[in-house]
Amino acid sequence: MIVRGRSLATRWTAVTVLPVAAVVLLAFTWGRDMPGAVVALMTLVLAGSVLAAVHHAEVIAHRVGEPFGSLVLAVAVTIIEVALIVALMADGGDKSATLARDTVFAAVMITCNGVVGLSLLVTSLRHGTALFNPEGTGAALATVATLATLSLVLPTFTTSKPGPEFSTAQLTIAAFSSLVLYAVFVATQTVRHRDYFLPITRQGEVIRADSHADAPSSRAAALSLGLLALALVGVVGLAKGVSPTIESGVAAAGMPQAVVGVVIALLVLLPETIAALRSAGRDRVQTSLNLALGSAMASIGLTIPAVAVATVWLSGPLVLGLGPVHMVLLALTVAVSSLTVVPGRATPLQGGVHLVVFVAYLELAVNP
Repeated sequence: MIVRGRSLATRWTAVTVLPVAAVVLLAFTWGRDMPGAVVALMTLVLAGSVLAAVHHAEVIAHRVGEPFGSLVLAVAVTIIEVALIVALMADGGDKSATLARDTVFAAVMITCNGVVGLSLLVTSLRHGTALFNPEGTGAALATVATLATLSLVLPTFTTSKPGPEFSTAQLTIAAFSSLVLYAVFVATQTVRHRDYFLPITRQGEVIRADSHADAPSSRAAALSLGLLALALVGVVGLAKGVSPTIESGVAAAGMPQAVVGVVIALLVLLPETIAALRSAGRDRVQTSLNLALGSAMASIGLTIPAVAVATVWLSGPLVLGLGPVHMVLLALTVAVSSLTVVPGRATPLQGGVHLVVFVAYLELAVNP
């Protein structure tokens, strides 16, 4: 669904109205306890805003080309996700000490296993095998693994501070390293080795531009950029609005507090998940992998520095270290992903393996 030379009247469709409606609804409900009917309305508008965000992200991606398009969506979603995490930590006190860790780790597992597994499965079932560039995908995976280990595994073993926490100096180094590593990767992806992150044909040739449709105009792309920002603000803001209901439901069901982080990550990552599956259906699984691994990388590379700065005024502890079960799942994810990436092609089996790991993560999150 690409915007071309449409009239002003036909542009006022659902994908145009929903982001505006989401922000208006957010303005009337922010910081208030809402009855069940309003929460249900917020959920419906949130879902519509997700679909609108995917549409506008595709318009921008078609205008600027890959890998810039997937980068725009990943960074935009993550920046607002970070704002949501910090806001919830400020409101939650000590009970939100693990929220950043739980949400970031959930984002890694959702993207590296759920989104990657579904994308590989969709493409390979339709086209026999899923073809991608192992150089670019391998570089992205290595960056994700390094960021996850430095930020989420090491705090469990450090001794400068009791518990799975960094000291102030350690947190500063981790935050700085995350920013630097993410910036170096973005420069590699968009400047020096851009071809490594572009989709490839069945003959192994790089696809530098989609030829199935004319690129949207600069005006249409600018409009979509503004509406994408509104849609993402609406998605994350409404997710925060329904989070008390989520927390109450999780507590009533007797599930661990960590499930709240999982649900938040699932909601926030919906636009990228849908966009990745659409690309996979068009045999552009490299774009899907760019979205998945780029989102995981941005979640760590931007969240850790943000919460490090937030600790200046947040009084509660910041627990980043993973427990033994989650460290095993992270190690399994890195091992499986490495074996998936190396050949540069995947069958339904690889997609199924990633999805089984993802289901195991969800099960252990609910029943640790």
